[in-house]
Amino acid sequence: MNKLGRKQRISNADWMAAAKDIDKAISKQELDGLVERTTGEVREKTAGKKAAFAWSGGKDSLVLERICQMADIQACVLVTCDLEYPSFIEWVEKNKPAKLEIVNTGQDLKWLAAHPQMLFPQNSKTTAQWFNIVQHRGQARYYKENNLDVLLLGRRKADGNYVGKGSNIYTNGQGVTRYSPLAEWSHEQILAFIHYYKIDLPPFYEWHNGYCCGTHPWAARPQTGSIENGWKEVYGIDPSIVIGAAEHLPSAQAYLESLR
Repeated sequence: MNKLGRKQRISNADWMAAAKDIDKAISKQELDGLVERTTGEVREKTAGKKAAFAWSGGKDSLVLERICQMADIQACVLVTCDLEYPSFIEWVEKNKPAKLEIVNTGQDLKWLAAHPQMLFPQNSKTTAQWFNIVQHRGQARYYKENNLDVLLLGRRKADGNYVGKGSNIYTNGQGVTRYSPLAEWSHEQILAFIHYYKIDLPPFYEWHNGYCCGTHPWAARPQTGSIENGWKEVYGIDPSIVIGAAEHLPSAQAYLESLR
């Protein structure tokens, strides 16, 4: 199989093909060695510290969940808003870690109507804004309320994520220390873990462009190409979302009218 490159250049079809044949690329023995080394590093870097991990239900966070559990870290946080896919919330209720705390940052349809530029981000800057106002803000709240020393994330360099300068751990200006133990893991290694450990993925990965979009509030759905196409994709996933949104957002109403 061809090696997957930078996330931004991988098609959904390439992701699915890699996942299907992952046992040909990564052996269970190779993966077990990586898991042992990573778990050992987590134990070392969190020794004597109050630690928890961020859980999104996405493929990387599901791997992180198992690694943390192997290292005796159980506490975790899921940050949501009021613009989530109903089927994802249902999946969370059935698959969430035992000690998961959910932090809701409150963005809803009224908020979206007041911030229309945030709908279906068409550039990396707007996508980053979503992460800042939802995930980062919610994680910081959870970190402070639980007096944590470190929060573990599923960020990886292969995704183009920032994990720290010269290290995979850093503290930001608000005093939140984030540690990314999967920083050096490849896409193939993540897929291999999911395969060999028989991890159940959320519905995102069955939807159009699922591996490319990952987990996200529906309003933050990336790579749609246009607002109209964003509504088309969301309608294909769950028509009730678009019908509800049409009460607040003219573009949703216009899309529904185009179907008549």
